Amino acid sequence: MKRISVFCLILHFLALRFCGAADHNASSIVFTTLGRLDYYFDIFTLPIQGGLPSAATETRITDAKSVNFNGHFPNLTRIQSHTPPDPSLQLIYVTERNGFSNIYYDAVYLTSLTTSGGRRSALEVSDRVQVPLLSLEQGQNRLSMKDRPSLTGDYLVYVSTHEDSGVPRTSSAAVYSTHINSGVTQRLTPHGIADFSPAVSPSGVWTAVASYGPKGWDGEVEELSTDIYVFLTRDGTQRVKVVEHGGWPSWVDESTIYFHRRGEDQWWSIYRAILRREGPSSTESVVVQRVTPPGLHAFTPATSPGNREFIAVATRRPTSSFRHVELFDLLRNEFKELTRLVSPQTHHFNPFISPDSSRVGYHKCRVNGNGEESPKLFLQNIDSRIPNLSILRIDGSFPSFSPAGDLIAYVNFPGVYVVNVDGSNRRHVYPGAAFSTAWDPVRKGVLYTGAGPDFAPESTEVDIISITVDDVDQASFKKLTTNGKNNAFPSPSPDGKRIVFRSGLSGHKNLYIMDAEDGERSGLHRLTEGMWTDTMCNWSPDGEWIAFASDRDNPGSGSFELYVIHPNGTGLRKVIESGSGGRTNHPWFSPDGKSLVFTSDYGAISAEPISNPHHYQPYGEIFTINLDGSDLRRLTQNSYEDGTPVWIPHFIKPTDVQWPIERPGCEFEDLHWLSKMGPSYGVGAASWVLNKPICGV
Repeated sequence: MKRISVFCLILHFLALRFCGAADHNASSIVFTTLGRLDYYFDIFTLPIQGGLPSAATETRITDAKSVNFNGHFPNLTRIQSHTPPDPSLQLIYVTERNGFSNIYYDAVYLTSLTTSGGRRSALEVSDRVQVPLLSLEQGQNRLSMKDRPSLTGDYLVYVSTHEDSGVPRTSSAAVYSTHINSGVTQRLTPHGIADFSPAVSPSGVWTAVASYGPKGWDGEVEELSTDIYVFLTRDGTQRVKVVEHGGWPSWVDESTIYFHRRGEDQWWSIYRAILRREGPSSTESVVVQRVTPPGLHAFTPATSPGNREFIAVATRRPTSSFRHVELFDLLRNEFKELTRLVSPQTHHFNPFISPDSSRVGYHKCRVNGNGEESPKLFLQNIDSRIPNLSILRIDGSFPSFSPAGDLIAYVNFPGVYVVNVDGSNRRHVYPGAAFSTAWDPVRKGVLYTGAGPDFAPESTEVDIISITVDDVDQASFKKLTTNGKNNAFPSPSPDGKRIVFRSGLSGHKNLYIMDAEDGERSGLHRLTEGMWTDTMCNWSPDGEWIAFASDRDNPGSGSFELYVIHPNGTGLRKVIESGSGGRTNHPWFSPDGKSLVFTSDYGAISAEPISNPHHYQPYGEIFTINLDGSDLRRLTQNSYEDGTPVWIPHFIKPTDVQWPIERPGCEFEDLHWLSKMGPSYGVGAASWVLNKPICGV
């Protein structure tokens, strides 16, 4: 009886382990997103009037489970989900669930938003409504990023990326309106154009956006070179450019728009555009005035209808490493601090003001003293919609899976780690700087990486090492290259006998092949040769091809495209065009060797980078493509930096996996380039004249 029980347990374990993997075509793609699994964002609110803000007067509105951001307070009469009385607080916001965003509506019925006993969370209130305002269509091509919602009458106006532009490096971000009751959706942005950060005027007649217009994105990663356009909300017609150089518009009345831009003195500041009250406006007729002074960065302005007394802004002061929400008094030309008085060591993003000017909202991390902590995820499920393919985001860079599929190696700068697929038994197997990981397909427990600094020139000391992770006491490693000429991105052949890697040995980064055990001591075979960079190589499972990224069409430009080549140096061909100046990087073969997964800026940029935490490249999505260049598919849709994907022949259950041990959260950084304070700090800021007009721009 005991033997039968043990046998049944073994069968049960195997069934669980390989559940969903009976189909030999089932597989998984795992990738990383810089900082994303630390974004425990919830939307909070503070009263504007009264005494100093404090933890006792701050209210959390959203669910403390999802990633919730970019809110909007609609007029209380706009949506009636319950019988009277009207809800005390209504909110429209973006929420990310299963890797994709949607727009939700929350109504909270409170007798008082705060209590004398301390901070009150709206989650404590049972009488509340939470509903999605947009249905997520079943078709794969309908999954998209949603952003910056606002409600006017019965129409929701927002950004969506669900219509592919079809052109490399052209954003799919466009403004749409959806009738709340019928679900009828209309595109307001012209085809071939990308619009960001829409704002609807108080009457609902006009919508303002940040847009490139016909010129398109040119690869900016800090301030976008957008202009402000205005068009009719009902159908997108009468579109006209009203401001050159600006973003994040916000209306006060039908002829006054506040927006941000970085001035010639390098300070991000808020500006005011005064449009003509009658007749068509243009950049020549609009008067633009600077509102906030130099000496600090101020951006993402928020207004309320008819309020000419104050605006809300996010700031980065030279005296702080965190962005905060402050009010700017338009009559006294002075700031009033809000969130720093509540949580000084937390970033606060993208403020918005209630229609009656009584409350300000924003999003921030819900940990570090902001309520109960959410468990940190090791793997996050991303809705796939592709049969037999699971897609997951991992808390680590350059992931790779052992041949048995039971271990994951990844980089957490600095150092290489190995962990079980359920997040348990995390081990630090190499302490130094390293990037990229690849397992030996034959020798159990052997892992390869490039040891040394990343993003380094050809002469930088980086070498390929092998790490034996199964050693009893601690992992051991040995150097396979010793020349120190930036040797990186090792990928073993399927028989485990050879390794392809990139090296700067010749003075240019090209591909080489060496013995997997003896390394360069047995000699090097040069696979590619030229005055360009060939890098990020991956050997196909059948051994026939090596995929890599290269800038050979425009050496030194930073523009990379994907190529494949046979290990004997024949058959070189390009798989995909990146578009002018584009980047397609980090290719990895599918288990059947017929497709590649990679990261690319093919979809351009989807939101203003300043509205997010730090990303080195505020763009980059995960794509797949067949080796013949057909069937290009976009797997992720967001405004983050997705990268370093791996495609494995094991089906990982599409569900979130928590770290089994406590892991710190909210460790992301603010934009690095916001720390570069303007040159005028401390010099001449006091003598700057507020409301100084800048003619014609």
